[in-house]
Amino acid sequence: MSKTPSNSVTFSRPNSLPERRGSRRCKITQLMRIRPSDPEKEHFEDLRGTMSVSRSGVYFQTSEKGYEIGLRLFVTMPYSKEPAAINREYLAEVVRMDPRSNGLTGVGIKILMEMGIQQHSYSFSAPPRK
Repeated sequence: MSKTPSNSVTFSRPNSLPERRGSRRCKITQLMRIRPSDPEKEHFEDLRGTMSVSRSGVYFQTSEKGYEIGLRLFVTMPYSKEPAAINREYLAEVVRMDPRSNGLTGVGIKILMEMGIQQHSYSFSAPPRK
């Protein structure tokens, strides 16, 4: 007979709340560059590491105060300043905000669409014609 230690904590979802995630999460850390997409909003640029990532969303912690539910964002992920880096740009929306015990705010964003790839490649002459 196995015993569960008395100091163990288990977490369960109430049956009344449906699972909202559309895909599994991976607990990986990737650097992101996050900016508001709305020119009417106060501009900020937040460089943060992800806490968990799925195909449709990202969760991270921040000290930036400019986030709010419904805010649309430009998210570059993974982000690197290296000249040969390939950075993917996404349009995302803030769907969740949680105050954290460490004083930061947990932010969940939903990826709405991929905007394209940003590659830092510099060329000063046209390719030769054949």
